[in-house]
This record gives sequence, C-alpha cells and structure tokens, in this order.
Amino acid sequence: MAPAISPGRIIRAVASSTAIETGQAIQDLENQLQSASRFPALDLAPPTLA
Repeated sequence: MAPAISPGRIIRAVASSTAIETGQAIQDLENQLQSASRFPALDLAPPTLA
C-alpha cells in the first residue's frame, strides 16, 4: 500500500507548481494556501484503494 500523502505535501506541491508559473515565492504561496481556506470545515478526502 502506498504511503498516505499529508495535506502539507499537497500544499507544497500546489505552491511550488504555482510559483513556477507565476514567479511568486513558494513560502508566500504556502502561507496563503494555509491561511486563506474558503472552506475551513472541509478536510481532504481519505485515500481510496484501487
């Protein structure tokens, strides 16, 4: 079974991808993603088994 991917790793991946496209700093984007949740009551879906 594959190891679980943490929310922090997903945020890092999204931030780094966005940074490449926009030229913004990864840390700034991570902070924005962590603090500006439009849906704070929602969690990531649990991984599914294929």
